[in-house]
Amino acid sequence: MSMLHNISTDPTIVHPGIPLKPAGRYVHFMLLRETESFPLFQTDGSLNVIRVRGGLAAANREPLTRLILFKRKQSSPERLSGRELLRSVDVISDEKKSENYCEYNSANFCKQCPDCILYGYAIGSDGAEKSKVYVDTAYSVSPYELSHKAFSFNALFEHGTMTDQATGKTRSSFGEQDHVVPQVFFPSIVTLRDPTYNGFLYVLGNLLRTERYGAQETRTGRVYNHLVGVVFSNGELFSNLRFTQAIYDRLRERMSGGEDLVERDAILSAATQSYEDLIIDEPITREQVFIGAQAAALQREVTALYSDREQTHQFIQSLATEMRNYVSRARPGK
Repeated sequence: MSMLHNISTDPTIVHPGIPLKPAGRYVHFMLLRETESFPLFQTDGSLNVIRVRGGLAAANREPLTRLILFKRKQSSPERLSGRELLRSVDVISDEKKSENYCEYNSANFCKQCPDCILYGYAIGSDGAEKSKVYVDTAYSVSPYELSHKAFSFNALFEHGTMTDQATGKTRSSFGEQDHVVPQVFFPSIVTLRDPTYNGFLYVLGNLLRTERYGAQETRTGRVYNHLVGVVFSNGELFSNLRFTQAIYDRLRERMSGGEDLVERDAILSAATQSYEDLIIDEPITREQVFIGAQAAALQREVTALYSDREQTHQFIQSLATEMRNYVSRARPGK
């Protein structure tokens, strides 16, 4: 029997419908976000960095400067990926006269689609829905010095040089920009509160299907989300920073030994071991855990579902109905 079938039929971990009040059920998606090109995670023109303790162990207490990936720079691309899917099956529409009209990040949110209900919205006096998807700032495992590189750039004319053919004048539009280098890892835990089965599939699908992050003007922000584990529990897990520091404890010798590139399998193994180390101190009950090979098998099932157009359409339509039912209970008469 498939893992997805077991999840969908287990009333201890998923709700039949979204409850009107928090009911103490959570599903956590443990990720390793790996850069695969040269993305820009920046504010005001410079990469975002922070000075924090290197690891949790006493031997690794020295502070490190780490790159940071703010929560909005994670959730916004994933949310937009989900909206693309909703639009493709006519759950939302860009046509203002349509009953499914929903405009992102504006006063014209529809207030009833899966995006609005799961990721939330706020329209001042016109209402708000608190996000049920929790995302926090992520930190690079490797220090800033090993995680970025400065590149020069110039502004070319259409014919490919910096000289205007009409005037003969040459531009002086040179500059330099720091980029995150490939194969930098950002451990990140994304949490869905009080999941239904369809809501679980939707949020996990958004994580697996989103591959571009960072500044909108760049075309190089490829990031791959490795699914380390999926944990259903009655409380929240440890923080991204603690997760990152625990991984660093296991890899510090390699990094301090001058290795500027830690092998992907080593990072994934350290993440799995770090989860086992940290979960011991968490005062929560784990109802279902998919870690390592089990997480990989679960990911394959979800990938197969999304690869089937008809199955995807059916589950999205079912999710949309679920959201409308929630709205009718939460806001009678609307």
